[in-house]
Amino acid sequence: MVRIIEFCFLAVKAAMALLLAGMVVLVFGNVVLRYALNTGITYSEELSRIFFVWLTFLGAVVAMREHAHLGVDSLLRRLPPLGAKAAVLAGHALMLWATWLMISGSWAQAVINLHVAAPATGISMGVFYGAGLAFGIPAFLIILWDAFAVATGRIDVKTAELVRDSEDQLALDDHAAAALVQPVVKH
Repeated sequence: MVRIIEFCFLAVKAAMALLLAGMVVLVFGNVVLRYALNTGITYSEELSRIFFVWLTFLGAVVAMREHAHLGVDSLLRRLPPLGAKAAVLAGHALMLWATWLMISGSWAQAVINLHVAAPATGISMGVFYGAGLAFGIPAFLIILWDAFAVATGRIDVKTAELVRDSEDQLALDDHAAAALVQPVVKH
């Protein structure tokens, strides 16, 4: 099961890279065509906007899985273990509720706009609103799993890194992980 999940997130990261590359090609190509040939790609702006929305929501899912979102846990560190656990579970309950609102709202908008075509590309606007579902469903499952792990004691809230304190810490963690992967050269 772990391998399947890892493969799915690898596929999500690959999709994010393709979306970013598509945005760069569309926007840069359109700028060059506008200035050099006084013409442009009609659907470039619309398609790059759809790519950007999907990239943002897929990136949020990956960040949620890696606990890479920024947060403040100074109060959590000062609470006794039982109070910290209760606070984390209450926070997860609120996140589940907010994510459910996201899922239900995205579903409603996707259904309403399923037969509405985007002006330039003709793509169904349901695809645009479907990005909320692509975020909401995995995020709901990730939060539910984390809440289960906290409730059963698999995650100790006093020692676990549930959020990042700053982007600097994220960069340090990435640098430390890269240093571990470096090959050791023996002389």
